[in-house]
Amino acid sequence: MVSKQKILIVDDDNNIAELISLYLTKECYDTKIVNDGEEALTAFEQYNPNLILLDLMLPGIDGYQVCREIRSHNNVPIIMLSAKGEIFDKVLGLELGADDYIMKPFDSKELVARVKAVLRRYQPVPSVRKTEPVVEVKCVEYPDLIVNLSNYSVMYNGHPVDMPPKELELLYFLASSPNQVFTREQLLDHIWGYEYIGDTRTVDVHVKRLREKIKDHATWSIATVWGIGYKFEVKE
Repeated sequence: MVSKQKILIVDDDNNIAELISLYLTKECYDTKIVNDGEEALTAFEQYNPNLILLDLMLPGIDGYQVCREIRSHNNVPIIMLSAKGEIFDKVLGLELGADDYIMKPFDSKELVARVKAVLRRYQPVPSVRKTEPVVEVKCVEYPDLIVNLSNYSVMYNGHPVDMPPKELELLYFLASSPNQVFTREQLLDHIWGYEYIGDTRTVDVHVKRLREKIKDHATWSIATVWGIGYKFEVKE
């Protein structure tokens, strides 16, 4: 029997938390509700969730701090929930490592769709049986860099690099088309698509995080094309 995926719901409004739990339980997820930041950190260690729905405005430790603390040692998917619609708040959440940001009030179908989309990106690639055809491996290689989209792994200078799915997908997409320039709008549409309604600064935030983990190489780099967007530049 396949065990249910577990979702930790962190919201100080218990009515909203219960409503979210109801939506997700109907979709066969297992849920746990906590109402403040300290509880969230404790429950995370004990419950070991597959995904966290994290409200920003929490008593005591706020959602930003909870995200920062968890991201310091774990890449579990995090979707932030907030009534604050300022771009600054969204960008800050993404910079701290959130995978998505949903505004309150939200539509139940949109919430469930985003949860499913984020969880899909974190699913391990199933092993291929000998009787099944071999699945094409999506992988790009450059000196000191291997980006494997099939198993969502990155090797840099011979060492694995922890990277949330959106960062990895962005790196793979750029590296798959060396020296091709993409606008921020093109990258936002291709990587986030219908699942995310945001602005082009979302792309800038993710490129910044990539550059912090993947430094420029003598033969390649993630280059900014001023006024347009980005490209994975490979030196001839």
